[in-house]
Amino acid sequence: MYAVSLTESHFPAQADGEILPTTVGGILRDAAMEVPDATALTEARADGTIGRSWTYRELLADAERLAFALTTRFEPGERMAVWSPNTPEWVILEFAAALAGLTVVTVNPAYQAKELRYVLEQSRSAGLFLVQEFRGNPMAALARGVCAQLPAIRHVVDMDDPAVLFASLGRARALPPVAPDDPAQIQYTSGTTGFPKGAVLSHLSLTNNARFCMRMWEARRGDVYLNMMPMFHTSGCATGLLGAVQWRCRMILAKLFEPMNMNALIAQERVDLMAGVPTMLIAMLEAHERRPRNMSSLRFVISGGTMVPPELVRKVQDTFGCRLSIIYGQTETSPGLTHVRLTDSFADQTQTVGQAFPQTEISIRDPATGGVVSINVVGEICSRGYCNMIAYNDNPDATAKTIDRDGWLHTGDLGTMDGRGFVRVTGRVKDMIIRGGENLFPAEIENVLATHPDVAEVAVVGVPDPKWGEIAICFLRPVAGRSIDKSDLIRHVRRDLAAPKTPAHWIVVDTFPLTASGKIQKFVLRDRYVAGEYATQTI
Repeated sequence: MYAVSLTESHFPAQADGEILPTTVGGILRDAAMEVPDATALTEARADGTIGRSWTYRELLADAERLAFALTTRFEPGERMAVWSPNTPEWVILEFAAALAGLTVVTVNPAYQAKELRYVLEQSRSAGLFLVQEFRGNPMAALARGVCAQLPAIRHVVDMDDPAVLFASLGRARALPPVAPDDPAQIQYTSGTTGFPKGAVLSHLSLTNNARFCMRMWEARRGDVYLNMMPMFHTSGCATGLLGAVQWRCRMILAKLFEPMNMNALIAQERVDLMAGVPTMLIAMLEAHERRPRNMSSLRFVISGGTMVPPELVRKVQDTFGCRLSIIYGQTETSPGLTHVRLTDSFADQTQTVGQAFPQTEISIRDPATGGVVSINVVGEICSRGYCNMIAYNDNPDATAKTIDRDGWLHTGDLGTMDGRGFVRVTGRVKDMIIRGGENLFPAEIENVLATHPDVAEVAVVGVPDPKWGEIAICFLRPVAGRSIDKSDLIRHVRRDLAAPKTPAHWIVVDTFPLTASGKIQKFVLRDRYVAGEYATQTI
């Protein structure tokens, strides 16, 4: 924990971690030179069985071979899209593109034709690397129709065919110099509030942020890291992959998240570290209840991406016998901004998202004036430092609205900071509910409801109301085999919160609409409720 005493909600950058001039390709070369024969990558197939493996020497050899092949297809600085689930070829392609001076555009494998076209067109991609299909989505067929209308796409490459993937279309050129500040990826935001924007992220921001993450997770050389987060998201292809390489870990890449299989992998492969959003962890806990496994190797679990209820922290630690730590950030910040440390008190570990990463400034600002607010006053969480994105791709208006003239990136998240620099997230600026002039913060209500023994998952959103302007409504999924009692829920909320914070309506659901990275899409819940879709599920 950093020992600071703040008089306003501005946490200065701490200099205990060095920002290194690293690149995505460079960190793999360094690892292959230092530990060439250590296992770098292991494939976990969709059914949970173990597949192929690469040492660091072998991974670099394949990445360089593919990089030279890419020089026969693309010019340095061009963009190439990757549309695939988690596969070893995704990893090889990420490093190869970096070595060839290309920018990777990540694409969700669940996308349909309209979404795929938007990303390819908006990113100005010159190539598309894809698989034939995944989970029933006919990706190759969709791509044929989309790319026929996009003349900028010169190459469509099947990642599952090695002869096609590694093919050279002429004489390979020398690999170009790549600078740390060059763009490495364009990551499209996960769409919790609407259509995504493309965050352009540099080699420097991605590699350093991933290294800081693994350091705070107390990674050790040779640790086994289970990467079940999607590779099209920063948590998978940046934090997980680039962090594991810099700490010389063995990364097991799970093609498909299936909770029973993940638990079996942890037991069989003696996994030390893993990351998962709350919905994943809840599913793994439920699977463990049905079929217990030996999870004794698991030392550290990392979660974030959305609200992590204190009750979930307790249950993971008690059930799996490990430590759970919460990370906060977003795609635009590469992604980590704050982190709870193992030395923090349990109250801080469960009620805050910790202090800032090294070399990162955090401030809480008034959304109306932009000024720094006082200690423990709600405002917008802002960041400044190496981790901030370069820009939104080809979107100067959105960039200017997000990164102000002083270099502060406005996250759109609401939160507070105490005198020690610990941050609490209270919701999104757009999610804040104004009921009769009073500000209600969904995360505060959700944290209370998550402790109810009958509630497995919960989301609170605001909807229009003719009397109050807005009211809070609650969507919840019950624990398997449990029933929900509305009056008991109301009593539960009012034990800890003022009466106006009690949701006006309660809707029981079997599942939530999720982004591919596991975040609940509250705008979808809100729109469906307003359209009357949940009338029969209201209790």
